[in-house]
Amino acid sequence: MSDADTVLDVRDRDEPPFPAISEALDDLGPDETMRLVNSFEPVPLYDVLADRGFDHETERVADDEWHVAIRRA
Repeated sequence: MSDADTVLDVRDRDEPPFPAISEALDDLGPDETMRLVNSFEPVPLYDVLADRGFDHETERVADDEWHVAIRRA
């Protein structure tokens, strides 16, 4: 997975991560990539990404760590 312009780590958040993810997606430029770091595979997010015009690539880097590279389609 290539270097990302933005990294958003939501593993230790007390609040639900979706609002922070949504805001970060809004701020993502046309040629930028965001790496989302999560403690589980965020499968429900994939449909949201597709609906909003994003592609993603997911990599499991540890039992409790997943990286999702997100970019505009």
